[in-house]
Amino acid sequence: MRIPDPDNHSNLSSSYDFVPEAGPSCVTLDKASHSNGINKENGYSGPVSNGTTSNGSLTMGNGLAKHSSSITRVSLPGTTLYDDPYLDREEFVRLVIQSLRDVGYIESAATLEAESGYSLEAPEVSEFRQHILRGAWADAELLLVELGVTDTDALVDARFLIGKQKYLELLEARKTTAALQVLRNDLAPYSTTSDQEELHVLSSLMMCSDPQDLRRRASWDGASGISRRQLLNDLQHYIPSSTMIPQRRFSTLLTQSREYQRHRCLYHNSLVDPSSSSLFSDHTCDKESFPRVTTTILEVHSDEVWNVAWSHDGTHLASASKDKTAIIWRIGLEAEPSSRDCIAEFILRDHPYPLGCLAWSLDDSILSTSADHLILLWNTKTGALMKTLENHAETVSALVWLPDGSGFMSGSLDRKIILWDMEGELRESWNDIAIRVTDAAVTPDVRRLVAVGMGYNPPPALGTLGRANVRDASPPIVSNGNGNAVGPRSPENRMIIYDLKTGQVELSVHMEGELTSVKISEDSRYALINHAPDEIHLWDLEEFRLARKFTGQRQGHHVIRSCFGGIDGNFVISGSEDRNVYVWHRDTGTLLEVLGGHGLGSVNSVAWNPRNKRMFASCSDDNTIRVWEAPVSAGELLRGFGISASEPEMLGKGKGKVKQPWAYHDGEF
Repeated sequence: MRIPDPDNHSNLSSSYDFVPEAGPSCVTLDKASHSNGINKENGYSGPVSNGTTSNGSLTMGNGLAKHSSSITRVSLPGTTLYDDPYLDREEFVRLVIQSLRDVGYIESAATLEAESGYSLEAPEVSEFRQHILRGAWADAELLLVELGVTDTDALVDARFLIGKQKYLELLEARKTTAALQVLRNDLAPYSTTSDQEELHVLSSLMMCSDPQDLRRRASWDGASGISRRQLLNDLQHYIPSSTMIPQRRFSTLLTQSREYQRHRCLYHNSLVDPSSSSLFSDHTCDKESFPRVTTTILEVHSDEVWNVAWSHDGTHLASASKDKTAIIWRIGLEAEPSSRDCIAEFILRDHPYPLGCLAWSLDDSILSTSADHLILLWNTKTGALMKTLENHAETVSALVWLPDGSGFMSGSLDRKIILWDMEGELRESWNDIAIRVTDAAVTPDVRRLVAVGMGYNPPPALGTLGRANVRDASPPIVSNGNGNAVGPRSPENRMIIYDLKTGQVELSVHMEGELTSVKISEDSRYALINHAPDEIHLWDLEEFRLARKFTGQRQGHHVIRSCFGGIDGNFVISGSEDRNVYVWHRDTGTLLEVLGGHGLGSVNSVAWNPRNKRMFASCSDDNTIRVWEAPVSAGELLRGFGISASEPEMLGKGKGKVKQPWAYHDGEF
């Protein structure tokens, strides 16, 4: 936006609060000068008064200072910044002007405006802001078209937002009659079909007992809060950004750049330290800080270990084995592996069959395990068996505690998903679902249930889960060779996404290979699914599309489980039938590490520590569990513990068998 020829008495105006301080501002110029960013001329060489006094001195931004000498407007060739055809010089300069005002350099911003010939914004923008912040709603509405809101739908939406703010403020001021008129005259005519529900909610606010009740029910902080500024932010979506620059736009661009660099940093796995972050250099993470070395080997199980899971506080690790036991390990919090205790606190022996699944309650007080068709609940503080549940008729293949702490869900090959409360009492049973469930997971926002399985049969009415108290007979169980029972092979393997609240099927996708594992990202956006043969699929749960495939690992005959890892969930990690652990970068699909160390057989499951983002665990057919961390120097070996099957269940007083590998040098032990 170009500053016009010199105009005696133009006024460099103001921040949001109309005082000379940091904040978005505009230059109040003659309205004929409003170029709306179209005129790319950079002025001409010559003096500019831009608000002179009678003695010819220059009045700078907000009237803060006067210069005895005039500022020469600089004329530069071209319209782009440097040699980049995508960077417009005018846009860049206007962002710099805005940023200078944001941090408090008001006079410097005014000087740059005068020297460049570009104004931050047109006077109409400043007037519009002032009208909104002062509650001059009618005047603000009149300026919408002048500011570029010409689309009919956009204009209706913008007027509805302004009317909503006006209505709430009148209710807050106890002016019920005036508020009712706004509801009828300003909101109802501008409400669209999608706004009808909100209109009903707004009308119900007429019954609020007092302003405090109004603010609580409307989730609104009142006229004296930041609601008017928030309204400006909302209206920004309808006004062209070249006319009304979004607040702190330069800061937003820098944040986006920082996030982009973090997402592209293949080994990013550390908190961003503001003291070490600099605009002068790109963000990079050292590969040496990535957990790729075994620091602890846990050897207590007498047979293959099929599953591992960390407690939510990251201090305990649970393992499930073919030897019909689960073990709760206490992993010390010490940063140095050489000084950390890793003790098997409880060995849970009362399982009549090999174990397949385990899961911690939200408060880590209960561990649920599955053995064939049974579910067992254990007190993690005492190691005592609390309850055995026998409602499933076939192998329980999924256990997941609800993120809201209200209970847990189980899935089985018998085509049933059961919802339990914290005490193990049945709350609801979903019967005759479309698949024999091989795994399931609930999104952290408690919106969706993602289930994978085999033997798909379309339900009578696609879209709902059958719910009853009886169950149809299921096909016989067969073993897949890894100890976990699966159903007969079927070409109809499926991933099904349910709305957890309504039971509606949101998406049902046929997949050619067998599906053995599903994990959900912490932001509830992605589902990670192990897919035989030899693939892991990343599904976008918002866009309902396959986002990426990860390959390299081996999976053809066994149940292999993968997970997300890292401080931002930016790693994908999986076991493999070639006895290695595979690590990929989630956003690029780059294979980062192939970690060897386990003995013969498959690496069956992996689990990333939820608190220590530089630690994960893996379990294998070699009867061991490995804890992986960043490389350690020579001599940092853990002391060992020993235990036999006949020793006490509580191992705080006994011994656990823990081995530590040799020192790591240049990629070899």
